[in-house]
Amino acid sequence: MQKIATAVSLPLYSVAATRELELHAAAGLPPHTLMQRAGLAVARLALALAPHAQRIWIACGPGNNGGDGFEAALHLHQWGKAVVVTWTGLPAGKTSLPPDAHASRERALAAGVPMAAQPPEDFDFCIDALLGIGARLEPARAGTGLMQQWLDAMQTSAAPRLAVDIPTGLDADTGTSGATKSIAPSSDSTSEKGLFTLSLLTLKPGLFTASGRDLAGQVWFDDLGVAAAPSLAIVPSAWLLGADRAAQSARSSAAHASHKGSFGDVAVVGGESASGRHMTGAALLAARAALHAGAGRVYVALLTGMGEAPMNVDPTQPELMFRSPDALNLKQQVVVCGCGGGEAVKTVLPKILSAAPRVVLDADALNAIAADPQLQTQLKARHSRGHGTVLTPHPLEAARLLGTTTPDVQADRLAAARQLASQFQCVVVLKGSGSVIAVPGQPPRINASGNALLATPGTGDVLAGMMGAAMAGGQGPFEAACSAVFAHGNLADAWASRRPGVALTASTLAGNARC
Repeated sequence: MQKIATAVSLPLYSVAATRELELHAAAGLPPHTLMQRAGLAVARLALALAPHAQRIWIACGPGNNGGDGFEAALHLHQWGKAVVVTWTGLPAGKTSLPPDAHASRERALAAGVPMAAQPPEDFDFCIDALLGIGARLEPARAGTGLMQQWLDAMQTSAAPRLAVDIPTGLDADTGTSGATKSIAPSSDSTSEKGLFTLSLLTLKPGLFTASGRDLAGQVWFDDLGVAAAPSLAIVPSAWLLGADRAAQSARSSAAHASHKGSFGDVAVVGGESASGRHMTGAALLAARAALHAGAGRVYVALLTGMGEAPMNVDPTQPELMFRSPDALNLKQQVVVCGCGGGEAVKTVLPKILSAAPRVVLDADALNAIAADPQLQTQLKARHSRGHGTVLTPHPLEAARLLGTTTPDVQADRLAAARQLASQFQCVVVLKGSGSVIAVPGQPPRINASGNALLATPGTGDVLAGMMGAAMAGGQGPFEAACSAVFAHGNLADAWASRRPGVALTASTLAGNARC
């Protein structure tokens, strides 16, 4: 068993792949072995998380997830813990539990595990064993109301909570939640430290993106002693991106005789300034981040309107060099385009898409492309010319590019990122909780780092600048995207540890940028 951290990248498997592995493993083991191992793992983790718990409530559902709960209850009871089990009973139309779950329930009853119709009032640890992978909390289904009541009791309680395999209501593949309320911590009861999930047999992508991180809390993993046989054609549907897959900055191993040209050039094009609309700050944040992340030289090309005095120095970062867009050497620079670009970015995009071999497209550049079929054609053509491109949309920008809605994108973030990568033949970073990095021909990565401190204006501009620096330092587009996304989130995690409760501004983030 292991606690999932950000140090190591790990494979994530779909529900279909997990079931295939489960069937293969069960065929080579004595009956009920996997459920017994699962229940024992749940009991051991519960004991480790709450060794002094006086009363443990285990809510069991009508399937194999409930069977895991019965098995865990048996062990905890035998170890002398005060356990109370509530069971939903069987859904309409069913006469018995699945065979393994039935066996585990019978074992628990025979051992004298206390059963109750309602949750105890005084529990100080609870286990959600209601629904597992592939099961949805559908309002119209008989029994859902009872499960929702029990989830509400867990949510309003201050007791730590452990979900078996997947929090009830969470989609294991997409991270979306069908629960009206779920086992998420409420704002006035518990923190993430009191919310846990033990993923069994495989790690699932839904635990780490969309609503997954909020609902799952701290994730643990137990493979139940099962390894995928080479003969099984089971491949990860995604990877959890850890520090080991985030490349180090070119400066970390640079030769002593290096000079500023050794680390590449970044040109930031954006920061529209026109009558009543001034977004210079977005471009400056990206440029400062590129500089602090290790780029050798950083140029800023602001999109200044007629009659507007052009900025020619950043007093807080005088190392930045200002140029007009026409004066940039696009063939030699990594171009970060779109940060605060406004409407003016449309005038420079055709040249950038056709002439710049390495481009990061963000914000208004993406909006302009979404609205212009000709720019979309230019973007698609870059791959055939060997040009590297990274798109960094948030969900609304991704929806515009796909011609759909934000809820549709969020309903399956992995599929949306893969679709964009395939459609435009480039690297895509779909930002959000559990940012997804996709490229044609590879499983996407889900970032393991980051927190809600990044939910503040300008942090996306900082990320684009960091990506530009990584590409300028010699990393390919996909490698640079993975490195920058992980480092960006890692900075927020470090800040939360050092300065708990203190906001993290984009300016501070840019000043601490590392790739």
